[in-house]
Amino acid sequence: MNQHSHIYQQPIQSVYYMGMVALFLLVLKDVLMNREKVIFAFFIVLALTLNFGFFLGDIDKVIHHNEFELFAALSVSMICTVLKFGDRTHLGALMLATSLVADLQLVIAAILWGFAEQISGGMTPSMMSSVVSLSGGALLANIISVILLVVETIVVRR
Repeated sequence: MNQHSHIYQQPIQSVYYMGMVALFLLVLKDVLMNREKVIFAFFIVLALTLNFGFFLGDIDKVIHHNEFELFAALSVSMICTVLKFGDRTHLGALMLATSLVADLQLVIAAILWGFAEQISGGMTPSMMSSVVSLSGGALLANIISVILLVVETIVVRR
């Protein structure tokens, strides 16, 4: 290696870092300008991932499903529903409908879990299967909501 090769690397690294800073500033500008859209998309994707995390695992094994994860999925799903109330478009109505379906199924799943634990004497594999099945329906509704979000993004870009 040449003894002067480090002299040429510094300007290249400086240009690289300046380019990265410029790219970061452009992305930051877009994020700040579309802050509402970013927050909206964040909660929709978070609802999907939390629901998926709860749904994952053997359907009848209580140890594979956490009640706090179900609560988090339900809470974020309800936040998504509130965020979707302002949209008056046809696509917005579809997104609101998917969110209401997810909320309904997660609320029923939470009520069923509470009934199993507090009233019927403990969670049985069949009750756990019902709770997870309901969360699976909510998961499907969340997937449809994310697909609609992507469709809306593509339509707005054109």
